[in-house]
Amino acid sequence: MMIREATKDDLKYLCEMEIELFPDNPWPESAFLYEIYNNPFGKVYIYEEDDEVKGYLDLWITFEKAQIANIGVKKAYQGKGIGQILVDEAIRIANDNNCENISLEVRVGNEKAIYLYEKNDFINVATRKNYYENGDDAYLMVKALGGNDDNNISD
Repeated sequence: MMIREATKDDLKYLCEMEIELFPDNPWPESAFLYEIYNNPFGKVYIYEEDDEVKGYLDLWITFEKAQIANIGVKKAYQGKGIGQILVDEAIRIANDNNCENISLEVRVGNEKAIYLYEKNDFINVATRKNYYENGDDAYLMVKALGGNDDNNISD
């Protein structure tokens, strides 16, 4: 098992998973290309096991904030802990970058994902009406992190 940064060679697998997981509104190849090569705040990570891409994470670090922009696990491998491994990796990277919090949007009806996030101490702080292209609402979920302890500097 390994988690590594995505490359152009992973586009096929990323797009296949997007279509499988989000058939109503999958990210196009151009979105992943942007994330891999042009987004100064984002990185796409691949979860690979037995020479097969089984999941991915797109994480944005913007100064003191982290955001899970996209995350997915092939349906055949859901329920096997890969989603948890990817969430753990996102939290680890955010903590390593001294982020104050990590956030994400999740479709209101995605009960499995909401359960995963809640068990990792993400809190539903708002509902984004008509967030998705098909009109579905999303929950904005946030988890507090340690941030930078240097903020408490005294004279």
